[in-house]
This record gives sequence, structure tokens and C-alpha cells, in this order.
Amino acid sequence: MSATTDKYAFGMIGLGTMGRSLLLNMADHGFAVAGHDKDAAKVASLNDEGKEKNVKGFGDVKEFIQSLTTPRAIMMLVPAGKIVDSVIEELTPLLDKGDILIDGGNSHFTDTNRRVEELEAKGLHFFGMGVSGGEEGARRGPSMMPGGDKDAYAVMKPIFEAIAAKVDGAPCVTYIGPGASGHFVKMVHNGIEYGIMQLIAETYEIMKTGLKLDNAAIGEVFAKWNEGRLKSFLLDITKDIFKYKAPGTDHLLLDDIKDEAKAKGTGKWTSQVAMDLQAPIPTVDTAVAMRDLSKYKALRVQAGDIYSKDEIKLDVNTDEFLIALEQAFYFNMIISYAQGMHLLSLASAEYKYELDLGDIAKIWRGGCIIRSEFLNDIFNAYQKDAKLVHLLLDSSVAELIKAAVPGARTVLSATVAAGVATPAYASSLSYFDAFRSKRMPSNLTQAQRDYFGAHTYELIGKEGVFHTQWTPKSED
Repeated sequence: MSATTDKYAFGMIGLGTMGRSLLLNMADHGFAVAGHDKDAAKVASLNDEGKEKNVKGFGDVKEFIQSLTTPRAIMMLVPAGKIVDSVIEELTPLLDKGDILIDGGNSHFTDTNRRVEELEAKGLHFFGMGVSGGEEGARRGPSMMPGGDKDAYAVMKPIFEAIAAKVDGAPCVTYIGPGASGHFVKMVHNGIEYGIMQLIAETYEIMKTGLKLDNAAIGEVFAKWNEGRLKSFLLDITKDIFKYKAPGTDHLLLDDIKDEAKAKGTGKWTSQVAMDLQAPIPTVDTAVAMRDLSKYKALRVQAGDIYSKDEIKLDVNTDEFLIALEQAFYFNMIISYAQGMHLLSLASAEYKYELDLGDIAKIWRGGCIIRSEFLNDIFNAYQKDAKLVHLLLDSSVAELIKAAVPGARTVLSATVAAGVATPAYASSLSYFDAFRSKRMPSNLTQAQRDYFGAHTYELIGKEGVFHTQWTPKSED
């Protein structure tokens, strides 16, 4: 795709922070681009920031459409849900057959499936693309997960590869697969993000409430960890948060922020579809539940008054415990990634996405919110075995787990005994212990189901299903 002097090669609907930043990124790489938003202030911001670049904002949608080279390529970055449908409804009469429409927001993958069918029937190319990296990523290099119309992606590939984050020279974007696979993979990315953020929050709670460390000491721990094997975007921003004081204040802004976490729904969607696919992801599930619980502040205050007790404090050697805590966090982080990759594997089979999990790990190494040093280990695992069923079965990952699990047990034993809430730590370790169990107590569950509901059971070493009358039938 090439731009002419009076036409633009790419158009963006939605000039909020992400949309505007992506357009400016494209312009930096030599592409002539245009944007549209009904908010005049956002149009003005784009024109102001892009005045030295080949970029233009439009308030009138028809003028915007007419400014684009054909076949047109337009990306939407608007809130998921009905707004996406309303934008499509407005655009469709203005487009020609063969034009490309991209949904770059966090749409639910089932909505993307529906839109693919509706727009294909009208002769339009449509695909969903997950975009991760926030404002900075969009401006300097995001990780992108396009899925759907492969031919349409091939047209867009030069632009997306140019603006993507680069790791070892490789762009952090790849064709994910058919249908709504791009949005599905982004959803799972966000689920993993929920899990790791909850783990970081619990680590903060352990150090603050359990070890009685002050903010400066906690910040130093996160900064030190971020220099080693735990290096990641989320720890990097956490260390910065532990330094920031609002202008004119003498304390961290963090201490003024309410302990009530918001969410946009992608973590919940991940948990919901995982249950549909019978994919156990308890670390993510717990993270979603804890965000929900945080919203019940008044109830928590009442409960705190009722169940108040002696001050919580871990009875440990702080220096030794921090070594175990680093191991525990590393262990739990691996578990969060492993659960997400397992979900992707099961979804790939169920929805026929034919996902390349190695490629997905590769493009997550840069630009995205869950980028970390450990993603290189994930990438290497799937390079060795592209059909690896579960990340924890990789021999190299297994060695990392074996080395870190003692720390996980030490930390969880201490926090449970002291009453420090660490639900994601507990979920991760219990998941691991159940996963490595050659025999689970689920035989008792099956017996109970057969007892009260005649749901039948299977026997070891014997084909077929069976039912038992567990108590003598009562006589009339």
C-alpha cells in the first residue's frame, strides 16, 4: 500500500489515546494516514500533534472516507459492544466492495464471528485484531494479534510490521488464524494479565502487611526483581509507582488511591469461556473474583470490625523470606502463563484456529502488557515442540518450577498461618499440586453423583459406564 500526495493509505475511526497514537506511529514510518472522530477536540489534537507529519484528522465521516486510497483500509478503535456495531452501520453504505474494515478494540470474539459473516455477505473484508501495549506501545510499538481474513491481513502486513514493537529484529505481530482468533488470543492475553497483576498485588500485601516494610523498601524489592529473571513490563511500572509522589505532596500517590479495582470485562470473559471449554485457569478466576470483592468496600469494613484480631505479622527472617518470596512469585507467574497457554491450546482445537503458540509467545515478548523475560522460555518450549499440550510438561520449564516451588510453599504456609490474604498464590499452588497428581479424589465425586442422581461412573480397567444402587431399595 502506498500513499499519494492527496490521498491517505490508512484510516482510523476513533481518535482517543490509542487511535491517535497508532496513527502518529504510522506517520513516523512514512505512511500517509487519516483519522475520524465525532469529537472535534480529538480531531484537533491529532492535527496538532501531526502537523509536521503526513496525517490528517476529519470531523466529517464522508470527507474522511473520500480521502482514502482504494481499496480502503479502515481500523476502528472504539469501545467494544454496541458502539462497534453502530460505527459499522454508519460506515457500510459509504464503503465499496473489497474495502477492508478492522476492529482493533477489545471486542468479544463471538461478536467478531457475527460481524465477519455479516460483512462478508456485503463484499467487505473484515478482521478483528487485538492490540496491546497501552498508549506508549501504540505510539512506539505495540504487540498486535490480527486474525480472520488472511488476504486482507496480507494487504495490511507492511504497515503493521513497520509499526510493531521489535524483539531481536522481529516484529511483534503475526497472522493469528481464522475467524475471531485474533480477538480470542487478545482476550486470553488480558486474562493472563489479570492473574499476574493480582499476584503482584498480593506480593505487595505480603511485604506491607506481613513483613511491615515501608514503601521505599517495597519499591526497592520490585526494582531489584525487575533487574533479574522477573524482568517484565508489569514489574517495571510497579517500581515506578513506588516512586511517584503527586506534586506538592510528601507521600506516594499510591497511598491515596482507593482499594477498589475496576475492570473492563476481558478477564471475566476469559474465565467464562474457559469454563465452557473445561479449561482450568484458577489463577485468572481468582484475580477476577478479587477485583469483584474489592468493590464491596463497605462490607469489608464491617467484616473487619466483626472479625478484628491481633495485628497481622509474619514471624520470619525478613531477608530469608524475601528470597523465598522471589521464588514464589516466579513460580506463580509461570503458572499464570501456563494456564493461559493451555486455554489457547484447547480453544485452537475446539474452534479450529490452528494457533501457533510459539508465534504467539514470540509476539508477546515486546510491546504488550504481559511482556517478560519468561516469554523467551515459553517461545523456546514451543520451538522444541510445536504440539506441546501443556507448558508445564516442557523439561526446561519443569526445572524452573522444581527450583521455585519450595519458595511457593514457604510463603503460602507463612501467609495462611498469619492471616495475610493471598488467594492467587493459593490457587496457583493448588492447581500445580492437582495437576501433578496421578490420582485425584474425583472418584469420590463420581460416586456421589451416581448416588444422588444416577449419573453413572466409569471403572478402572473396564469398558463402559455403570450405575449402582448404593442403598437397599425401600420396600413398600
